Amino acid sequence: MIYITQLIFVKEGKENAFLEFEEYVIPLMEKYSGRILYRIRPDKNNFVSGDEELPYEIHFVTFTSEQGLKEYMKDPKRIEFIHLKEESIKSTLTIKGEKV
Repeated sequence: MIYITQLIFVKEGKENAFLEFEEYVIPLMEKYSGRILYRIRPDKNNFVSGDEELPYEIHFVTFTSEQGLKEYMKDPKRIEFIHLKEESIKSTLTIKGEKV
């Protein structure tokens, strides 16, 4: 089992394009034994400390295997909507690990 944490930074004014991308690609995860454990949209009151830009969303995702993750990333339907991701996301901070 692999775990991925993503801090997602969305371009100002592009929130709807980001949400449209998510609407199409999140359901595809199940096809590859993946799922979102948590999808959090925090506001500045949720942060105790930090000097950096705050993320628009935080995702905690799991896949049963690295192969499942790779196949999900190459899924033709996901690729069909990748332009929405490129249009809307400024940057992401992705951390991959395993449960200990």
